[in-house]
Amino acid sequence: MTLLRVSGSRLVDEMGDTVRLRGVGLGGWLNMENFITGYSANEASMRAAVREVLGEERCEMFFDRFLTSFFTEADADLLRDMGVNCVRIPVNYRHFESDDRPFEIVERGFRHLDRVVTMLGERGVYSVIDLHALPGAQNQHWHSDNPTHVASFWQHRHFQDRAVHLWEAVADHYKDNPWVAGYNPVNEPGDPSGQVVGPFYDRLVKALRAVDPAHVLFLDGNTYSTDFSVFREVYENTVFVCHDYALAGFAHGGPYPGYTRGEWCDREELERTFARRTAFQRETGTPIWVGEFGPVYTGDPSVDEQRYRILSDQLEIFDANEAGWSIWTYKDVGLQGLVSAGGTYMERFGPFISKKKRLGADRWGSTMEETANELAPLHRLIDTEFPSWNPYPWGARYQTDDLIRHILIAQALVPEYAELFRGLDDGELVALADSFALSNCTRRDPLIRLLTANLSAR
Repeated sequence: MTLLRVSGSRLVDEMGDTVRLRGVGLGGWLNMENFITGYSANEASMRAAVREVLGEERCEMFFDRFLTSFFTEADADLLRDMGVNCVRIPVNYRHFESDDRPFEIVERGFRHLDRVVTMLGERGVYSVIDLHALPGAQNQHWHSDNPTHVASFWQHRHFQDRAVHLWEAVADHYKDNPWVAGYNPVNEPGDPSGQVVGPFYDRLVKALRAVDPAHVLFLDGNTYSTDFSVFREVYENTVFVCHDYALAGFAHGGPYPGYTRGEWCDREELERTFARRTAFQRETGTPIWVGEFGPVYTGDPSVDEQRYRILSDQLEIFDANEAGWSIWTYKDVGLQGLVSAGGTYMERFGPFISKKKRLGADRWGSTMEETANELAPLHRLIDTEFPSWNPYPWGARYQTDDLIRHILIAQALVPEYAELFRGLDDGELVALADSFALSNCTRRDPLIRLLTANLSAR
C-alpha cells in the first residue's frame, strides 16, 4: 500500500482511484477543549489546577487513563461500521514539547497517537494529524490552548521555529505510514496582519517536504480557515482546507430556515456560503475538503430537528461538489458529539457544567445572552464610547464577550473545577476517566443514523 496523493481536484490511492475522505474530528482528546470535556478556560490552566490538587503522579495517572479510555477499539469499530474512512486527530504541541525545554522532542508523547493511528489503519480508516495548539497560540481562542486573546505565535520567531522543528519530528515519525492521509500543520490560524502566515507556510512546507516529500499537506486558510488570499503559491500535493460552520447551527443560532442575528439562513444561503468558502479551491483546481463543520445541539427536540436539517443540507451540498469532510466532533459531554460521556464524571461534574452554561463561560456553547443584564451596561459603554472599534477577528461584541465571559469568568471557574477532584481515591479517578469509554457513553442516534446513511449512499 502506498500513500494517498493529490491528483488535480481529487485525492487518489496507488491505483489512481478517487478517495473522498469523510469522517469525524477527534476533538477533546489529545487537545482537550472546555466544552468537550467539561472544564473551563484553556487546557494548560486546567491541568495545572488539577495537578495542584492531585499531585504530579496521580494527575498523570488520571489524564493517561482518560486518554486511553476516550478512544479504544470499540470507538474505532463504531466509526468503521458507520462507513467513516478518515479521522482528523487534533493534537496539542505540549504532548511533544514543553515550554521550559523548547526544541526537545518528547518521544513518549507519540504513544497515544501511535495507538489510535494504528487502530484506525487496521480498520481501513485514514488519519489526518492536525496540530490544533501551537507554541504561543496561533489564534485568539481556547482551542489553541490560549489563556489570552493574543495569538503570540505570529509575533515571535521563537514560536515559529519551534513549530517547524516539531513538524519535522512528526513527519519523520510518520513518513512511511500509509494510513496517515497527511498533515494538517496549523489549525485555524489567526494572523491579524495577514502578513506573517503566508511566508511561514512557505517555510513550513519546505521543511516538511525535506523530511517527508510524499504525504499530503492539509493547509488551513487564515482567519480560522476562511481566507486563502495569504497563499502565495499552490503547493504540490496539497489540500487547502476550509471550515464551514453554518450560522444558524451555532449555539446562538435562530430557526432554520430563518434569521440569526439579522442574517437569513436557508439551503440557498448554505450553498452560497459554501461556494464562497471554497472559491480558492475551484480557482486552483485543488481538492475540496471541509476540515470542520457541524451544528450545536440544544436538547430541545424541535430545535435539534432543525439542526439535523442544516446538517443534512450541508452533506447534500458537499456530495454535489464531491467534497470530503470531517464533522466536529466525535465525543463530548453533550453539546455536539456523536456520543456523550456519562457515568460518574457527569454525576460529579454535571452541576459545574450547568453553572458554566448559565454563565456562558464556554465560547462554543454560549448564546451570548447569558447574564445579559449584568453585561448590558458594558456593551452599551463599548458601543457608545468606541463605536468604530472593530477588533480582529470578529468585531467588538464578540471581543467583549471573549474577554469577560470566556477568559475572565472562565478562568475564575478553573479552581472550582479542580477542587472537584479533591479527596478522590485512585479507583474513583479511574472511574471518572472511564466515564468517557464508549460503553459508558450515550449515543446521539439521530446524528449517527444521518451520517451513516450519507456514508453508505456513496
